[in-house]
Amino acid sequence: MPFTSADVRAFVRFFFGGASECLVDRQGRILVPNNLRKHAALEKEAVIIGVSSRVEIWSRDNWEKYNSGNADLVEQIAEKIGGFGIVV
Repeated sequence: MPFTSADVRAFVRFFFGGASECLVDRQGRILVPNNLRKHAALEKEAVIIGVSSRVEIWSRDNWEKYNSGNADLVEQIAEKIGGFGIVV
């Protein structure tokens, strides 16, 4: 699904949103709500990823697992999404 489509973005937000308003404290920290910490398996270390116009927060362990097998697939993925009109 091309994220450039407004319909796709609305669909993703509706079904996968789980958004929560959070305050930033005086030291610039954001307290991630308990339900989202559990969902992301955040226990000790977190990785913050900038993805286009959004931010993802991963547990370090899950991020490393996700990336461990993807290095060889990058070229294949780039070819598949080439038709979506995404310029990198």
